[in-house]
Amino acid sequence: MRPIIAMLAEICDDLGARVPNTYVKAVEMAGGIPLLVPLVVKDETTDDIVSLCDGFLFTGGEDIDPARYGETKKETCGEISFYRDELEFRFMERALQSGKPIVAICRGIQLLNVALGGTLHQDIPTELESNIRHVQSEPKLAPSHRVKVISDTPLYELLKVEYVQGNSFHHQAIKKLGRGLSVMALADDGVIEGVYTDGEQYIRGYQWHPERLVEIDADNLKIFEDLMDACKNKKQGAEK
Repeated sequence: MRPIIAMLAEICDDLGARVPNTYVKAVEMAGGIPLLVPLVVKDETTDDIVSLCDGFLFTGGEDIDPARYGETKKETCGEISFYRDELEFRFMERALQSGKPIVAICRGIQLLNVALGGTLHQDIPTELESNIRHVQSEPKLAPSHRVKVISDTPLYELLKVEYVQGNSFHHQAIKKLGRGLSVMALADDGVIEGVYTDGEQYIRGYQWHPERLVEIDADNLKIFEDLMDACKNKKQGAEK
């Protein structure tokens, strides 16, 4: 069976769950089965979903409550979702404990970083000097800036390129790295665009939205194909 990927999605005002189809399409194109995770509250349900799935995809969305990393919410911080924070920090903890592959995108990379003890810039325009518009004016399915791939990192080993096409739909970014995370990609202004861990567990975080570029750029599709390969390898190793 193709790898089953738990997709952590937006929690709507009515507490329903939704996920942009670009994530679904990227997982399917890469050979996986997307499984949307709604707002579940029981620990046993969380544990069963973690057990059922082969890997995890944490998606974009609202800002994370700065209280989660010991800061007061600034006026420049965006909308936060109490219920989504509650759900995703619980799932991230279980996903990290499971040893199964994790990919975290946009809000997801920020969630991963905070879950591992890191902090965030609450608002790039007011905290960092940059000549890049991190909330792009270009169409959602178009690239807007390049991302530098750092040599001797898993992303470089995967793509074998110095730069990959990226986009920007965020106003927050990693400030202090979380435990065990290393940088594997940067925007030209120094904003962290990719992180990884070099332990046994496959953990990758991307600040840009590769799922929006998979139909026009093979390198961005490889990011999801790599997740599927990691899931298959983990499952095969567990079955031996």
